[in-house]
Amino acid sequence: MTKTWLITGASRGMGRELTEQLLARGDRVAATLRRPEQLDDLAQRHGDRLWRRALDVTDSAAVRAVVDEAFGAHDRIDVIVSNAGYGVFGTAEDLSDEQIDQMIATNLTGSIQLARAVTPHLRAQGGGLLMQMSSMGGQLTFPGFSLYHVTKWGIEGFFDALSAEIAPFGIRTTLVEPGVVRTGFFDAADRVPPSPPYQGGPADAAPTPEEEMIVSPERAVAAILRAADSDDPPRRLVLGSDAWTLMTETLIGRLAEISSQRADAATADFPTAKA
Repeated sequence: MTKTWLITGASRGMGRELTEQLLARGDRVAATLRRPEQLDDLAQRHGDRLWRRALDVTDSAAVRAVVDEAFGAHDRIDVIVSNAGYGVFGTAEDLSDEQIDQMIATNLTGSIQLARAVTPHLRAQGGGLLMQMSSMGGQLTFPGFSLYHVTKWGIEGFFDALSAEIAPFGIRTTLVEPGVVRTGFFDAADRVPPSPPYQGGPADAAPTPEEEMIVSPERAVAAILRAADSDDPPRRLVLGSDAWTLMTETLIGRLAEISSQRADAATADFPTAKA
């Protein structure tokens, strides 16, 4: 059965690959991006199965307006993919105020506002699936990526709570957590050179060579489609053996650290009342 999808950030990377695979299999796509003409080739090939609108997700009013228009133009939208985002890499101290504000507005606030905008429509139609592009960086951290981790850890916490709030309406959620995907994401990311105190330190690492980016965008998108088509989509979809290994190691280590503090944690409790 064909589906209709709403995708933000459809111009390149995983968003573009997802749009291409969906159209190729016969689905409909409502695609948003800053420059809709970037999908002219797909529009010529697939006609009215591709619906396009310009959208900057940092404009919350525009997010609501475009979402309303997309649902108005389609009988039903089955899957929402919140994909718009980008990277800024540099030490926390070296980043500018503008870089911090813009990245949080795009990666975190924009995703939150999209989820808020689509929820009433999904509830009205009796359900649907809301997929949020996260990262293994929503579960672990690397030096020099602190701002990126802020947005991914933040959206993970938001979706953990949101999923319980909207489940009674038949709305499912999936956090997509890829490892290092071989797309243009890292090439397009802003990089702030480390200032002298950080040079030669943990945050002063060379970019990951392309040959070490082991996650295929084509195969990652195919896995996203399988998850969306399943009767029971996972709350978290881990993509890439690098993501599975690093996330597993990190979570086991974090659990061990917390478990070792059980007795000390109890010392903060109120004293047990004595008879």
